Amino acid sequence: MFFCILFNYTILRDTKDVLVVTAKGSSAEIIPFLKTWVNLPMAVGFMLLYTKLAGVLSKEALFYSVIVPFIAFFGAFGFVLYPLSNYIHPDALADKLLNFLGPRFLGPLAIMRIWSFCLFYVMAELWGSVVISVLFWGFANQITTIEEAKRFYPLFGLGANVALVFSGRTVKYFSNLRQSLGPGVDGWAVSLKAMMSIVVVMGLAICGLYWWVNTFVPLPTRSKKKKEKPKMGTMESLKFLVSQRYIRDLATLVVAYGISINLVEVTWKSKLKAQFPSPNEYSSFMGDFSTATGIMTFTMMLLSQFIFDKYGWGVAAKITPTVLLLTGVGFFSLILFGDPFAPSLAKFGMTPLLAAVYVGAMQNIFSKSAKYSLFDPCKEMAYIPLDEDTKVKGKAAIDVVCNPLGKSGGALIQQFMILTFGSLANSTPYLGGILLRRQ
Repeated sequence: MFFCILFNYTILRDTKDVLVVTAKGSSAEIIPFLKTWVNLPMAVGFMLLYTKLAGVLSKEALFYSVIVPFIAFFGAFGFVLYPLSNYIHPDALADKLLNFLGPRFLGPLAIMRIWSFCLFYVMAELWGSVVISVLFWGFANQITTIEEAKRFYPLFGLGANVALVFSGRTVKYFSNLRQSLGPGVDGWAVSLKAMMSIVVVMGLAICGLYWWVNTFVPLPTRSKKKKEKPKMGTMESLKFLVSQRYIRDLATLVVAYGISINLVEVTWKSKLKAQFPSPNEYSSFMGDFSTATGIMTFTMMLLSQFIFDKYGWGVAAKITPTVLLLTGVGFFSLILFGDPFAPSLAKFGMTPLLAAVYVGAMQNIFSKSAKYSLFDPCKEMAYIPLDEDTKVKGKAAIDVVCNPLGKSGGALIQQFMILTFGSLANSTPYLGGILLRRQ
């Protein structure tokens, strides 16, 4: 089940960036504005709806009610919305506004220009925070005891991260289909239809596996017990969660990670578009990136149980921010001071831009592998001692809202820099300094 969820997530994550970054009239500058003004409000709205539904639906009905709309949307996007994008996107209006407001407003105007791609971007982001964090991990917490979690949670991702390798190869394969197509054929449209078909099939498989586990696998006695508590409304639930110091501390960790990784990732994606401007080339590189991430994460997860057993939760939780700091410093240093190395890089057939793309990819691979293998299991273990009501609503608040809130915090910083200095490239020295302070 986790394999299928992460297989889909990798395809969606790689595709969403290709759509919004390489689209005509857009660039990596769109991402900070998109995360703040579109992704965050939709995440908050979903959390409010989820909290309400959790009080009236059974766990099984809640699961299906959440995941089925995702499956339907991604299928509709590949076969309906994307083929119609030239007709439903207001390019002429966006061009007029851009001429009037100036290039500093390229990012926010691109949200209006390519609104259907932005909707896909947000739904792909929500798949990560909703289906992975809330649905899967919430289900795992229901059927797993504390002792089982300490032993198996770090290993849950071993099989799942094999999905990163296979899905990365899948993205690579379909991205290269353009080479075998005739002239005049939209290669990216063909690739997108194929990948969205796979996403739909995997989504249906997730539903089938969830049904099978609920039907045939006995649950621990602990997970069947439920405390009778007075039902709370949405605002009462939020006030209850805010009053819990334990939940607030977990939320702080998630927000801080989101800000830090966002500062590096958006800058890297701007370099990636400069090196690979074609959607198929960009997507092909992201397929290789996902495969490398899967291999590295698999290796880290093999080591994670040893780290938990020998050094404990505290040391394991500190490894991810340490890795993020060290690799982030290396990435920004190459961007800011890479020109003197141009002659040396030329001997290896590389330009400073290509070197920055590779170093940024390594930074993301190491940071994400540390997050998936150590940071996420640490966070999930922290939920287990909580009572059922706090666990369900706390996870929804932290994983659905705090994840995009952290990204939006980094995005707000980048928006201010872009509007002040004119572009993401001009803001890079200041973003590097902020990353050091966040750690």
